[in-house]
Amino acid sequence: MDRPRSHTSSSRASSAMSHNPRILPQVSASTTEPTGTRAPQDSAQRHRKVHPTTILLRKSESSQAALVPQEHKMFMEEAYNAAICFKMLRDASSSDPLHLKYVIKKVANMARGAPDLVLETIHDYFKDNPEISSRHTFRLLQVLEAVIGASDSLEETWEKSFMQLALENMTKNTELEDTYQDAAGDVLVALCRHSWRAVAQHLETELLTGVFPHRSVLYVLGVLSTDEQLFTKEDKACWEERLTQMATKSVSFLNSEVWSKELLRALTKPSQSQQEQSPEKDFLFTYYGLILQAEESSLTVRTHLQGLLETSHQWPKQREGMARTVGLAAARHLDDVWAVLDQFGRSTRVKWSLHLFSLKGQSSEDLRWKWAGSTILLAYGEVAAKAKAHILPWVDNILSRMIFYFHHSSWDETLKHSFLTAMLMLVGAISRSEGAHSYEFSQTSELLECLKVLMEKEPQDALCTPSRWQTLHLISSLCQLRPPIGLERKSRLLSVCLRAVFALPPLDALQKHSCLFLEPPDIQALLSQTTEALDGMLQGFLVQSPSAEELQFLLSHMYIWMASEKEHERQRAVSSCVVLLAFLNRSLPLDPQQGLKRAGQLAGVLGILCQDPDKAVRSCGLQGLGHLYQLLLRQRKPEATPALPCPPLLGEAAQVAVQTQRELPPPGVHGSPPWSSADQRASPPGPLGIKGLMEHLTVMELTDLAWTAIDGLGSPSPLRAQAAAQMLFSVMKEHGAKLERVANMGRAIHLRLCSVHASQAKDTALQAVTQLARSHTPELVTAFLDFSQPLDSHAVGLWRALGAEQAVSHVVLEALLAWLQERPLPTGAGEAGPCSSEKPYLRSLAAMNTLLELQFTREFKGAVRDAYPRLLLALLTQTHYVLELNLPAEPQPGQQAQETAAASPQSTSVEALRSLLSTTGHWHDFAHLELQGAWEHFASIHTYQKGVGLLARAMVENQCPQIKTVLGQLLPRLQSQEERERKAAILILTEFLHSPALLEALPRQAALTLLARGLRDSSAAVRVCSLQGLGDILFHPEKGTLLRGQLPPFLDGFFQKSEPVVVRVMATVSDVLHRLGRHGAGAQSLGVAIHARSFFDDERDGIRAAAMALFGDLVAVITGQEPKGLRSQVYQSLVPLLLHLKDQCPAVVVAKFAFYRCAVLLRWRLQHTLFCTLAWERGLSARHFLWTCLMTRGQEEFSIHLAQALSSLHSCHQHIRTWAALFIGRGADGEQRGLTAAAASLRRPQGGPRAGHPGVRHPPAVLPPPGVGQAPVMEPRPPTPPPEHFSI
Repeated sequence: MDRPRSHTSSSRASSAMSHNPRILPQVSASTTEPTGTRAPQDSAQRHRKVHPTTILLRKSESSQAALVPQEHKMFMEEAYNAAICFKMLRDASSSDPLHLKYVIKKVANMARGAPDLVLETIHDYFKDNPEISSRHTFRLLQVLEAVIGASDSLEETWEKSFMQLALENMTKNTELEDTYQDAAGDVLVALCRHSWRAVAQHLETELLTGVFPHRSVLYVLGVLSTDEQLFTKEDKACWEERLTQMATKSVSFLNSEVWSKELLRALTKPSQSQQEQSPEKDFLFTYYGLILQAEESSLTVRTHLQGLLETSHQWPKQREGMARTVGLAAARHLDDVWAVLDQFGRSTRVKWSLHLFSLKGQSSEDLRWKWAGSTILLAYGEVAAKAKAHILPWVDNILSRMIFYFHHSSWDETLKHSFLTAMLMLVGAISRSEGAHSYEFSQTSELLECLKVLMEKEPQDALCTPSRWQTLHLISSLCQLRPPIGLERKSRLLSVCLRAVFALPPLDALQKHSCLFLEPPDIQALLSQTTEALDGMLQGFLVQSPSAEELQFLLSHMYIWMASEKEHERQRAVSSCVVLLAFLNRSLPLDPQQGLKRAGQLAGVLGILCQDPDKAVRSCGLQGLGHLYQLLLRQRKPEATPALPCPPLLGEAAQVAVQTQRELPPPGVHGSPPWSSADQRASPPGPLGIKGLMEHLTVMELTDLAWTAIDGLGSPSPLRAQAAAQMLFSVMKEHGAKLERVANMGRAIHLRLCSVHASQAKDTALQAVTQLARSHTPELVTAFLDFSQPLDSHAVGLWRALGAEQAVSHVVLEALLAWLQERPLPTGAGEAGPCSSEKPYLRSLAAMNTLLELQFTREFKGAVRDAYPRLLLALLTQTHYVLELNLPAEPQPGQQAQETAAASPQSTSVEALRSLLSTTGHWHDFAHLELQGAWEHFASIHTYQKGVGLLARAMVENQCPQIKTVLGQLLPRLQSQEERERKAAILILTEFLHSPALLEALPRQAALTLLARGLRDSSAAVRVCSLQGLGDILFHPEKGTLLRGQLPPFLDGFFQKSEPVVVRVMATVSDVLHRLGRHGAGAQSLGVAIHARSFFDDERDGIRAAAMALFGDLVAVITGQEPKGLRSQVYQSLVPLLLHLKDQCPAVVVAKFAFYRCAVLLRWRLQHTLFCTLAWERGLSARHFLWTCLMTRGQEEFSIHLAQALSSLHSCHQHIRTWAALFIGRGADGEQRGLTAAAASLRRPQGGPRAGHPGVRHPPAVLPPPGVGQAPVMEPRPPTPPPEHFSI
């Protein structure tokens, strides 16, 4: 096998004995002549006459070769190899395909080392065994084809010999039929690799005989025409030229009826596999088209094309071949081809196939025409491809026909494939035509709509065909033509294309979907091609319109996919975004004068993706920020931007993740992004990258960045929402003071918080609001008021975040007070109510609602306490304003449930006033109003003055420390333009005249001046109050004596028979006591107390209530003075007042207030708890607590209480007698316990506190009365603030 090949003459120069002994076994004088110059056939025949036909005999007769040892060795090696080759050729008769494959491989390997040896052995085997079977010959032909293909070169003698062998077998008829002939033809094809011109000459001879050529000849011609690896580029051009010449010489055959019929029969003959075109038919379609192209007669061309189109259109390869023939003919006969296609399209069969086809009841004849439209589509595509430079004027006509057949043909994969194939050929022809970009096409818009429909019909869960990337390629090419596509149409088209690619399932799911295919496609390659086609389309849009607006337009359609909940969709979207930015950075710099529109939005989207849970998405987000950073540097400082290395275009996010570390500039390099991969490993990448990028953003871009973060808060993904919240916090902290449209941001944050479920993201977003509030408090307050009527939990959270910093909380409160004072009255207020379409008072009501909620928050506790005087006066005025609005207090018929769920403005205004007193430590004043039921007076415009007076009176009675401060705020309001403010101010001022603190803040003369000025006020109510104030005892001390002198006659009036008269007299006495104020009734107080107590058990309800109210007023007046003997009257009134807490008359509710005033006078402990119990608790436990308070005051007091309870057993009221008996039973049990405690105290060391002594700091346990058992749970309270909200 190592012997030099016989045809290499340079190798023979070293030894004259190295020629092939198999070809010339006897040495002669001509041994130095190269073996290749001899005819192997003659030599073989000459030697066969002397020697038998076996290898062994040939070996034995080589005695001359054996004389030389070296030549003998070579002779033996060649003989041995020839024997092996012979044996394998003989074994090729086996029917085992695996063995045949082994033989072909082995012989081909031998031919690479000694081609002449193998070729001669094969030649000898054919000659020596002419009777071998056709199957054995078929396999030998396959071996021969492999050997010729494995040979680097072939001697001319062998070419001729085996060409003749192939031609003889190509036309031989055997039981193997076409397979046998094709094997012989493959030998001829293999010979073409060494000398195609000689083969072509033989084929041309067979083709141009005038008789329709044999099928095997057409087979060889078909293989030669379709095998791309058979010819070099130059040889391919020569072959095509020769084929054209053969077609030109065959034009005369078209006039032969026999030849034409044979041609049509061969073209329509069914193939073994209708899905694959046989080489001979493939060649015939091309050859037929070339002949028609060379034909001069238009009539002949039309006749033959019409005949061809009348054949079956059922099979795809048949349709493609027919279209190719039509296209080749159109290269020279465009008008004729157009007329034929137009006529064929108007034929009855084609129209029937377009409109009347039904899958039910169709015969095989029907299927011949079902896809005729697809043939026409392919034909138009071939026409465009072959017409070349002449196609531009025809493009619109061709497109209109293609659009027609697309819309009217039966939709299936066949139509889709034909349409796409035709479009690709047409677009390719247009792109190759000079001047196409300056030519305007009128049908491109309609064609793009067809492509959009095609893309929409692509299955969303599978990717098995190249239709997607072909469609994307077509769209990209068509959009570059004139006229440019409209913005709206481009937007719809872009949305469909992005969905068709990004919404595909993950790669593994796509591969599973295709596993049932017999020949599954390469899904990964298809997905890569589709993604690259989409990226190419986006880049094409940008090249066509290289502007920042176009970039923003493209990115705006990708943002929704970059925020997708599905990981693979985000990967694809952000990968395409990075590819687009890389292309922009590398190949298409934008004009710095235009600026980079909406760079903040892009930075925000990429920044959020930098914290994505998927590693590939994070890497792409980081790389995108790097590209954006470079773009911004070029835009802001084009002269200082270094030439940074741009990363390559990447099709998938995984590839981006792999190359991110290598492609980004290292930290510290001038012009590189201020973040790197190393930074990202140390901490979350989002804020770090954004902080460096924000330095290069304008105010508008920073605003866009903030808006992007706000939009991200609404993401259903907790991680994405948290990333958006962190970005928002970073923006607000670093650049919050620069931002614009802050009010709209506040409203948007509230809307997004409603959908945020992650507590961490919500807290971070609220912290961002805190940062923003430092510079934009008034704007945020205004914005928050829009969603504070009523407030939800998210709104309350925003208000708390707004006032999280103490300094800001005061500013927020000031802004709320300012809005609270904006009190416009709607047109027809008081008449039409809220029916007006404009409601300018809503902001004021919202401020009132907000103030109500903020009073209970920790953040605003200090601010509310500091602003108490202003808030008190503002809320009092607001209550009057709400009453003026005359808004409905109850739900109106037909209102929605959600609209009526909130409290009415009237109740809200009163509740805000109540909570102000309770949350700021003024619970004493609150208790006075609550126990009197004074809040009801604020519910009506007619009793409003009484309510304000009772509030001011409570402050005076409790010696409120804020009286001076309130006075300071009161005086300017007396000069206010609003009547409601002057009215509230004058009412409070007249009550404050009874406070000693008044003169400390306001001199007597100044007070007189203010009241005198009030007499000239335009409001009658202000004038009346001013007049009453001028008559106060403060300015007329002598009135005290006069009023005291009137008390005895009034006391005698208690015994009148008329109940209304008695009630009015008692009310007059109460008024006298109030006017006397701190001067008191003196010695007559005891008489007033005795007379009032005598009517506690009166049968008349009104008198009982008036007596108890009078007693309470008396106790309030004497507090701090305690005339002699009056304390005993107070002790004696406690039990009756306690028993009357259950009085059936609602008016006797004043017993609570009288009881509370007595407890204050007696300085009871736990006064706040007592107030809460009296105000809201209703169960037995509340009654037990009150009883315990009475029974723990000492033995002497207990005796008084017991005596009062015994006297109540004779009451005319059943419930009084019942509760008196229960009290006595509880008292007896308490007495026994008291004696036990006293005995125990005798055994204690001296100095210890006695049981029941006021010095005991811890209240005794509340025990149930005997026989009652466990005390029940307290009854629910009315809708008022619970006790824990009150400050003691």
